[in-house]
Amino acid sequence: MSERVEFRFDLFDPDIAQILKDCSYISLPFALSGVNDEVNRLLTGCGEVFFERNTKDLIQCRNDLKIVLDITWEKLNTGHWKDVNINWRYVYTLASLFKVLCLLSAKDVDRKDIIKVCDMGLLMGAPLMKNILSKIASKVSSMILLEENQDSISQAKKLKFSPASEDVQLKYVIKEEKNLSQEEFFKNYLEKSCPVIFTDSIGHWPALSSKPWSIDYILGKARYRTVPIEIGSKYTDDNWTQSLMTVGDFVEKYIKNKLDQKEIGYLAQHNLFNQIPELFEDIEVPSYITNKDDVDISVWFGPGGTVSPLHFDPKYNLLAQVIGEKYIRLYSEDQTENLYPRHNTWLSNTSQVDAENPDLNSFPLFAEATYEECVLKPGQLLFIPPRCWHYVRSLSTSFSVSFWW
Repeated sequence: MSERVEFRFDLFDPDIAQILKDCSYISLPFALSGVNDEVNRLLTGCGEVFFERNTKDLIQCRNDLKIVLDITWEKLNTGHWKDVNINWRYVYTLASLFKVLCLLSAKDVDRKDIIKVCDMGLLMGAPLMKNILSKIASKVSSMILLEENQDSISQAKKLKFSPASEDVQLKYVIKEEKNLSQEEFFKNYLEKSCPVIFTDSIGHWPALSSKPWSIDYILGKARYRTVPIEIGSKYTDDNWTQSLMTVGDFVEKYIKNKLDQKEIGYLAQHNLFNQIPELFEDIEVPSYITNKDDVDISVWFGPGGTVSPLHFDPKYNLLAQVIGEKYIRLYSEDQTENLYPRHNTWLSNTSQVDAENPDLNSFPLFAEATYEECVLKPGQLLFIPPRCWHYVRSLSTSFSVSFWW
């Protein structure tokens, strides 16, 4: 029979101990279904190190955790992600938590390593204990930023990125609205699957008013957080790939020193707010979305020149622009036959055509496709209906937030 146990708070400094006290307790021994007995045994033994029953030392615990994490990593990366038993993700989160606690209770540990372990648990695992890994990562990150020399931060604040966009000439402009009620939005746009730009619906966000977001502000919150970066001009390129790196390294390489790089890096379609909830405090789910419990939120952060190829999504989307500007072109669903969707299954929602530089010899019907377009600016919110084809290109360093429902 499992029993509820508390952490050994005496192993950690007061700030970390308080986080552990605020989070839910767990039950031992572990008996996660679909997970083999040896993994449950090793995980239970490691958990006991940090509770009243201390049955093994930290060195043995770290060795066992390496075994558990290696086995779990293989499980998570075999087959399709959606088919993986959710309990393996819980195993990865628990093993990451115990590894973090090993590091926190040891001496002379680089605290940046602690943050990285937390982030890997957040990226690959499943939320547990009131999202404890996120809370630990945020606390350790703030400790580092407070204590370290301010040189790197002051250098970041010298980075100035104006939204000076290219001189884009728009032919078929997407309609803009002010003071639009929810009822009017539903009746005139959502029910008719018509795109629209709200020019006055998110300006009250702290990210756009009292705590205006900038590169240095984001670095101040997320410099040492590990995130997945897309490498390549767009995901349809043969040389497109992904890499894990800190937000600080991403800014240094792909934004600050962009001119020195031939390749483009993009933090694209990532739920950054799951990792760093304090950033979410600066925005909010738009009022036009009635069921706020069923919203997928992703961020898009990168230099000018990042491209999302012409594609459609199955859900309603409100795209909020926070930093910089983006050129966006929309084609309604009835234009699909002119847009040449790809034939392979996983990219069937993506066009074969380069929207701004089309090969009309190969794709002649594209010349007949009708569209609307805009330059989305900070403080504006764009409604994109389901299955509405859209092409997006950043005109400057840009930070956008998508709300899908």
